[in-house]
Amino acid sequence: MLEPRGSDEPVRQVAARWLRIYVATARSAKNVGMAAQRARDYLDPFMGGMPLAAVRPDTVRQYRLYLHERGLAPRSVRHLLTDLRCMLGWAEENGLLPLNPFPRRVMPRIQESPPDRLSNEELRAVMDIPEPHRFVIWFAAETGLRWGELVRARPAHVERGMLVVARTKSSRIRRVPLVPDLAREIARRGEFLVPFSEGAAGSFAKVVRRHSGVARFHVHQLRHTFACKWIERGGSLPALQQILGHASVVTTQVYARLSDDAVRREAERVNGAAAS
Repeated sequence: MLEPRGSDEPVRQVAARWLRIYVATARSAKNVGMAAQRARDYLDPFMGGMPLAAVRPDTVRQYRLYLHERGLAPRSVRHLLTDLRCMLGWAEENGLLPLNPFPRRVMPRIQESPPDRLSNEELRAVMDIPEPHRFVIWFAAETGLRWGELVRARPAHVERGMLVVARTKSSRIRRVPLVPDLAREIARRGEFLVPFSEGAAGSFAKVVRRHSGVARFHVHQLRHTFACKWIERGGSLPALQQILGHASVVTTQVYARLSDDAVRREAERVNGAAAS
C-alpha cells in the first residue's frame, strides 16, 4: 500500500498562502511583517522551489545548518525554525501534508542570560534628570508598562488605585497596582501623562542617556527592572505574570532568579542569625 503523499506545490507558494491566511489572522501587524521578511530572506532561497511533499526531517536540519552558516544568532535561528514548524503544521492541518515532518531536538539551545535590568545606581542616575523624562521613567519603573502602554495611559484609566491597561500586546485588559505617591501624581497631571508618541522610544532613550550618563539605557529596561524588584521584595510570580500581562507564567519565570545583591543580603541575614 502506498503511503499518502503531500502536495507537489512549491514551498514558496505554500508559504505565501500561510502568510496570507494563517499569519494575517493570528499575529499582530508587526509580526506579520517579520514573518514575511523571514520567509523572503531565508526560507525562499533555501527551499522555495522544492515541492512541499519533498520536505523531510533532514531538510529541516539542513535548513538549520544553512541559517547558522549565515552567521545568525541562535535566537534568530530559533525564530526562523519556529516559523517553519508553524507553516508545516498549518499545511498538515489543511491536508497538504499527511504528517508534519518537523523533527524533534532540532531547535538550537539558547544560552540563559539575566534580564536586562538597571542596577540601583543606574536607576538613581536616570531618575535624576529633568522633566518630563523623569516622570516617565518613574511611571515605567513603578508599573512595568511597555512604552506603547505608557503613552496611551490617562488619569481616567485609574480605578481604586489600579491602572486599567487596554490595547495590550496580548489583547487582554489588565489592572496594574499603583503606589500611592504615583497614583496621586497621576491624578494631579493633565490628560496626557506621557507627552511623547508611540514612535519616540528611541529618541526618548537618547535624551536619558545624554543627561544620566547611563550609556546602555533603553526604555524596556525599566520593565525588566520593575519585574526584578518585584521578586526581590517578595512578590509572587503569579501576581507578576498578571501585572506584566504574560500569557504563561513560564515567560515570567525569567525574573525568578534574584540579583547578586539580593542573594548577598539574604546570605548576610542567614549567617548573622546563625552566629547569634
